[in-house]
Amino acid sequence: MVTQDFTAQTKQLIDNLKGVCTSYGLGNDGNEFKIITQVFLYKFMNDKFAYELKALVPALQEAESWEKEIADYTEEDYEMLLLRMNPDSAKLKREHFLSTLFNRQDQEEFAKFFDDTLRDIAIFNNEIFSVKTGTGAKITLFDELSNYITDSSQRDNFCKALVNQLVNFNFDKIFDQKFDFFSTIFEYLIKDYNKDGGGKYAEYYTPHAVAKIMASILVDSPVSNVTCYDPSAGSGTLLMNLAHAIGEDRCTIYSQDISQKSSSMLRLNLILNNLVHSIQNIIQGNTLRNPYHKVGEKLMTFDYIVSNPPFKLDFSDYVEDLDTKQNSERFFAGFPNVPNKDKDKMAIYPLFIQHIMYTLAPKGKAAIVVPTGFITAQSGIEKRIRERLVEQKMLRGVVSMPSNIFATTGTNVSILFIDKANTKGDIVLMDASKLGTTVKDGKNQKTLLSDDEEDLIINTFNNHEPKEDFSVVVSYEQIKEKNYSFSAGQYFEVKIEYTDITPEAFEEKMAGFKKNLNALFAESQALEVEIKKQLGGLTYE
Repeated sequence: MVTQDFTAQTKQLIDNLKGVCTSYGLGNDGNEFKIITQVFLYKFMNDKFAYELKALVPALQEAESWEKEIADYTEEDYEMLLLRMNPDSAKLKREHFLSTLFNRQDQEEFAKFFDDTLRDIAIFNNEIFSVKTGTGAKITLFDELSNYITDSSQRDNFCKALVNQLVNFNFDKIFDQKFDFFSTIFEYLIKDYNKDGGGKYAEYYTPHAVAKIMASILVDSPVSNVTCYDPSAGSGTLLMNLAHAIGEDRCTIYSQDISQKSSSMLRLNLILNNLVHSIQNIIQGNTLRNPYHKVGEKLMTFDYIVSNPPFKLDFSDYVEDLDTKQNSERFFAGFPNVPNKDKDKMAIYPLFIQHIMYTLAPKGKAAIVVPTGFITAQSGIEKRIRERLVEQKMLRGVVSMPSNIFATTGTNVSILFIDKANTKGDIVLMDASKLGTTVKDGKNQKTLLSDDEEDLIINTFNNHEPKEDFSVVVSYEQIKEKNYSFSAGQYFEVKIEYTDITPEAFEEKMAGFKKNLNALFAESQALEVEIKKQLGGLTYE
């Protein structure tokens, strides 16, 4: 009940912040996204700071105003208190508190004070929270939000309105909870900013069911001190589910994504999910062209990799840069041809699959969302990738998902599982396309899986359990015999049903068949006569 109430309250806060933006002319503006996410983060950091402070000084929990109690500390005592805090937590000066902003709303140039406060928090915590670009530049935590209001006379009121939405909300009750429920909030937070018209690098939210299935199959036993990577991370849904399955304190996250918006959202996701220690590994940049994570000159390898890569994207401008001797092993299966028209329909996902195979550790595991057409393609790059997975004995299995599991695309998808340690075989191929319930999602159809259906997929896969018309367990040799097809349906046993029938019933059926045939033959003869008659009546004029 705590999480349900909190989720509803958080969605209301997001709506209220959107309302403020709309009132000041920023409704559906490109900057609205930045304002809402950064204000949301500022509030979270304030409440998390207060929560940890009260844990260090229990007397503050009983204080009518913990801020007033802290105000009486000397500078030296306050600095000592900050040193005792978790090194991965945001450190706030007393002038950074939300209560300070609230109490100083009547001062002149409040907008400047508001912006200066957020900027100083970013500087004070830069080593912990900054995201790097592929060139090493740091993207700070907060922008000067008031500058998004073009009418400077309205900036003070705009910042006051934002602060007033924050003071009646509190994260305090959920810091002892596991943060899985943030996925619902996160989807709500970004849903208006992930439209199809989001530009060349539009991001699409991976459904929670897909993320859960991928993580639960990858992590089927306890592990620790492992690395997790997503080369097309987006806002981090897959990484968050993977980290929850492993344990946030038992893994380190690495990612790269070309989108600045996605990198900022992933940073927020890491902060919300107790993964601040991995923020330094979040890179904004082009993974295929300039992969960032390296050990010396060699690409780093990872224990777990998850990815929902873009399926189609125009990368014709740099495909020649990739086709080099240095990249010959990373892109062993080659590159898609550049179409003469519709270059944005170039299939980029096979390059991500090859990159993932190349960056898997010797016993690494991966789960990748792919178009279902990939698993049966009869030639080309897709076929060569499947052959390599079988020949090198690193295929774990495939789950073909229901149609419209992604509301934003009509493409049918499957999940490809790779495991470099799966040398003995026992490959699970599953057709889950008949599961789920179809619902309306705006103008689109969306298929939702129930908890029981999700568990059916996960448990059947992890238990290597064959089920009629649902799953099969096959060997590498069987896959070779089927021309490297990864489609479960091609391995299902074909059954012929026999029905007992009496001699009398058999004669009756045969008589019926003969009667129907005689009627059809008679009709055919009549048509033949009529056609000849019509042809005989034709004359040349």
